[in-house]
Amino acid sequence: MPRPGNGMSDPRTTNLLDLDRRGLEGFFAAMGEKSFRAQQVMKWIYQLDVDDFAGMSNLSKALRERLHNAARMELPRVVMDRLSADGSRKLLLQLADGNCIETVFIPEKERGTLCVSSQVGCMLNCSFCSTAQQGFNRNLTTAEIIGQVLLASRALGGDVQYKRAITNVVMMGMGEPLLNYDAVVRAMNIMRDDLAFGLSKRRITLSTSGIVPELDRLRAECDVSLAVSLHATNDELRNELVPINRKYPIAELMEACRRYVADEPRRRVTFEYVMLAGVNDSDAHARELLRLLRRVPSKVNLIPFNPFPNTAYVSSDPQRILEFQNILINGGIVTVTRKTRGDDIAAACGQLAGEFRDRTRRRERQLEVAVQEVRG
Repeated sequence: MPRPGNGMSDPRTTNLLDLDRRGLEGFFAAMGEKSFRAQQVMKWIYQLDVDDFAGMSNLSKALRERLHNAARMELPRVVMDRLSADGSRKLLLQLADGNCIETVFIPEKERGTLCVSSQVGCMLNCSFCSTAQQGFNRNLTTAEIIGQVLLASRALGGDVQYKRAITNVVMMGMGEPLLNYDAVVRAMNIMRDDLAFGLSKRRITLSTSGIVPELDRLRAECDVSLAVSLHATNDELRNELVPINRKYPIAELMEACRRYVADEPRRRVTFEYVMLAGVNDSDAHARELLRLLRRVPSKVNLIPFNPFPNTAYVSSDPQRILEFQNILINGGIVTVTRKTRGDDIAAACGQLAGEFRDRTRRRERQLEVAVQEVRG
């Protein structure tokens, strides 16, 4: 069985879940073994659910003993498994250092989507996102990222109410994926590998707030579907909602998005836009968004704001969202309103929080401000 995240892992051994196929080939080459050993081990782990080297029967006994001493397969530990009334399912996973992250499975008629985290907390400070308000501890390892997919697929595989396996993965959980680039790309390589989950690049979506240099790198190295957390149509407002905009303003971000899909005319960038009452939801904002997307093949996901404790924001009402959507559709932009899923278990978009030690003191500073305001 895999060793759970319990703080007891041996740093002298290599966690094989940290390695994609190329990394595994390098690992076995360093042991003096042929590269096909990587393929054998990947099949055992990801297709046959075998985590004990002793059970890998097509490896020699001597190699199995060497692996037992040099390697491990360490997964996070499931400490909570909650089911929403709408069928969504949230797993709280404990890591080896005691921090906890969340991953969410969303069943739909034609697909099963897993929302995967990339960081413990988030380095960014988007004002409308619960994860961001919790602060940040560290980046996840590749093993901790792909471990979410592995644990979820195993948990769901034994549940008769889920008739389909995970068909899509969205890197939209806790954290900014492009600020953990190397580990995230290795994990997505494993997701795409035919010896692991075999997902096509169109069934993996990375969502980013807009780390422009890494967007160009991603296009060249791991061309998956792209979603951009936009949420505002001008720099002044986006600076407030998505502070990374001060470093990579909208015009620069839009050019990077245009480059990302430039070679494939049928591809589109999905722009995510949270609907905040009285903040970014006017007809004027909708028309400004149309102008902004004119040069980028686009579709838009409108996201009703999902509340969390101590937030000042309120979601736009359904009629306002519909009117905003109609302006975009009439302007030629494919636009859908995302159905809120899992909000009864705090698993909806922007609600993931986990349990971890905040190294940024963001939560502590917010509490200090709140106390000062109460004292006047």
